[in-house]
Amino acid sequence: MVTSLDGATQGSDGRSRTVSSPPDRVVLSLLRRLCDVVIAGAGTVRAERYGPVDRPIAVVSRSLRLDDNAPLFTEATHRTIVITVESAPADHRARLAAVADVILAGDEELDVAAAREALADRGLTRLLCEGGAHLLAHIVTAGALDDLCYTLTPRMVGGHSARLLETPLPLESDWSLGHLIEDGGTLLMRWMARRG
Repeated sequence: MVTSLDGATQGSDGRSRTVSSPPDRVVLSLLRRLCDVVIAGAGTVRAERYGPVDRPIAVVSRSLRLDDNAPLFTEATHRTIVITVESAPADHRARLAAVADVILAGDEELDVAAAREALADRGLTRLLCEGGAHLLAHIVTAGALDDLCYTLTPRMVGGHSARLLETPLPLESDWSLGHLIEDGGTLLMRWMARRG
């Protein structure tokens, strides 16, 4: 996850790349190489215009408003995975099943544990969540986030922006700092969850 100095998770174009920095992009590339699967919410996939990468990508969506003709599906080097819920529109599920592996995890809301188990059944155990803020909130609330790689870049963008976590309910979670590296004013941090 990345924010500007004034806490913005995205710039005026709605993309996190706008608040990113070269050191942040190096770390993102490294993290992608170390994981088995990249996980992102559908809103993040649309905003960031995700395309294929050299790892499987799992897109989390309740509504399944995804373009099955997008390069993420049509040009993927690994079959894209879509994680959704039982209440998702059946016609959307059928349409996406033609171009992706569809996983059902939960009835109305995402069941994080069920999603992790379904990915593990496919041999995908090292998971990299790239956001967005609502998906990350689900994962933190479920106690399923082990590490938070967080970059603070030396820029301010003003305006309005989402927070790292977007949840309607208060959330308490304690973390300890594992690593802190500075590169050209960019602070690269790794936070580890404190388990009770």
